[in-house]
Amino acid sequence: MFSSVSKNRKFDVHAHHLPKDIPDFEKTFGYGGFVRLEHNVDAEGNANMMKDGKLFRKVSRNCFDVHERVKEMDKCHVNVQAISTVPVMFSYWTKPEHGEIVSRFLNDDIVAECKKYPDRLVPMGTLPMQNTELAIKELRRCVSELGIKSIQIGSHINNKSLDHPDFRPLWKVAEELNVCFFVHPWDMHNWDGRLSKYWQPWLVGMPAETSQAICSILMGGVLQEHPRLKLCFAHGGGSYPAIHARVAHGFRVRPDLCATDCKVNPSEFHGKFWTDSLVHDPECLRLLASVVGKNRICLGTDYPFPLGELEVGKVVETYEDFSAQDKDNVLWKNAIEMLDIDESTVKSANF
Repeated sequence: MFSSVSKNRKFDVHAHHLPKDIPDFEKTFGYGGFVRLEHNVDAEGNANMMKDGKLFRKVSRNCFDVHERVKEMDKCHVNVQAISTVPVMFSYWTKPEHGEIVSRFLNDDIVAECKKYPDRLVPMGTLPMQNTELAIKELRRCVSELGIKSIQIGSHINNKSLDHPDFRPLWKVAEELNVCFFVHPWDMHNWDGRLSKYWQPWLVGMPAETSQAICSILMGGVLQEHPRLKLCFAHGGGSYPAIHARVAHGFRVRPDLCATDCKVNPSEFHGKFWTDSLVHDPECLRLLASVVGKNRICLGTDYPFPLGELEVGKVVETYEDFSAQDKDNVLWKNAIEMLDIDESTVKSANF
């Protein structure tokens, strides 16, 4: 299913993982909404994600079996993956103390799995974002005890966008710890409304979610107040590259509506945040590079899901305006910098 068009070294910052054995949190906490895995549903050893007794999604074995994952990484010439949980596991809707328990479990599990292939897999943690104090507590544990240097968060936290004042103490601590936040869209609106047809929550809703998160960060003054905060947005920044000029223009002509929390035009923050490369087309990559800069794009595939890039690195490698050095930066070096990785600790040689 997955392949590669070349043997250039590759560091994939957008790859998902599920624990093989997820506790029965519904039984533990006394309410539903949690995901569990039903294993061996077919001859290939794949599983069903079950939520409240109903099928949520089928997942292949490579989602929860790191041995299978690394075999596929070898086949498609991926040196390293930074692996993060599947967004449905965020559990922001739970009671805060229960969210902390879920986050601790996910972080302990992902670190244990990465230790099986320490030069191939890098852990990306998760936090109980519904409570900033607990999120900071778990962030500090991730860094000091688990060695995690990056955290995946949702594009919003329940009814709060990422510019909400509640998150400012977390951003401050993240700056101090040099932690990178990977922002992933989730919980798209209108699942049962106009977006219910044609897989539009994923095709339209996800890019819009990411764009909204970027606009909230930029116009909310988060990067102005926290200039050392490292943020990377999934799926090439969603629809933001396509609307960036509209956003900048709107900021200029309606400052009464757009400049309420930050007097700096959003375009001034371009080049100060990262995105992954998952845009599916070289022309889209050209636009992305013109907005965020070639040094702010990292390879991302959304492995192991089919909406991701199935020919790993193809869009980057076939983009003619990228030099060989540009391609190496996007496929490898930018991730090393963003995630603050000691290059000697990971498989850096070409296949």
